[in-house]
Amino acid sequence: METRKVQVTGGSTYTVSLPKDWATANDVSSGTEVEFYSEDDLLLLTPTSDDEHTRGTLDVSDITDEEELTRAVMTMYVSGFDVISLETDQMTAKQRRTIRDATQGLVGLEVIEEMPTKMVLQDLLDSSELSIENAITRMRLVSLTMLEDAVEALVTDDDQLAHDVMERDDDVDRLWYMTSRVFRTVLRNPTAANEIGFSRETCFDYQSSARQLERIADHATKIATLSLEIGAIPDDAADSIRELHAEAATVPETAMDALLAADSEEAVELANQAREHIGVVDELVRNVDKEIYEFEPQVAQMLGLVIDSLSRTADYGTNIAESALQKSAPRP
Repeated sequence: METRKVQVTGGSTYTVSLPKDWATANDVSSGTEVEFYSEDDLLLLTPTSDDEHTRGTLDVSDITDEEELTRAVMTMYVSGFDVISLETDQMTAKQRRTIRDATQGLVGLEVIEEMPTKMVLQDLLDSSELSIENAITRMRLVSLTMLEDAVEALVTDDDQLAHDVMERDDDVDRLWYMTSRVFRTVLRNPTAANEIGFSRETCFDYQSSARQLERIADHATKIATLSLEIGAIPDDAADSIRELHAEAATVPETAMDALLAADSEEAVELANQAREHIGVVDELVRNVDKEIYEFEPQVAQMLGLVIDSLSRTADYGTNIAESALQKSAPRP
């Protein structure tokens, strides 16, 4: 860490010198324009850029596996690049198809240029148009509805509903990637924080909670998949699992209310309610585990996985509650 003394010039202008190493590394010299951004008691400085887009280039010549190429596109997107150039000596039809499919799963990303040796993707959404709060609110609705429908598909042996739950997981994934992109963009670019309207700390709390909601959706998909394998289950088990779902879902529901609460006192109260409710869920899990122990071994094993997913859902809710408590805590 380096320190500088603030000086007054002309009787009213405060001046401070820049560290030479930083200035050299960022091509700052006499006459260079810089931008200042205030954030509470912080003042952030960055060199002015003529290009409003953050560009990234990736050589995909050696990436032939579809899953690996899809992951590469998603990584570039989440990393915050506005324009992504994927280059190779000769772009194959399989690579093009994989890139297009990956693009469709990411909010705002479109193919804007195709050439024999490269494809260029661009995020066409303005940062100011993206609401990380709206994204997690939508994730909350979709993921918890998925969980409810997955349990219903299980207890009613509804295969169509189970397949519908599995398809909705893609919607949650798209929102998860978007919130991660917004968060990383805010970390790197102080302009984005001003445009989005939330502090970096709040964006972190939202992104952390979005991760928990994405995991809940994954477990809803797991339950839906298991329901296709189990078939009809005993009525006693259906009633117990419905009850367990109701109690487990209460934790993330209450925690999300805390996270989105405008009043800090209300947020703390709701977050603590969510954390305390985990005891009710744990007790119920133990009771349901004992009930299914008497079932046919294969059914008992699969229902045990369902119970585990519901228990984890409650645990993820407590993680959201922790983020809500951090968000509502006084700033130092």
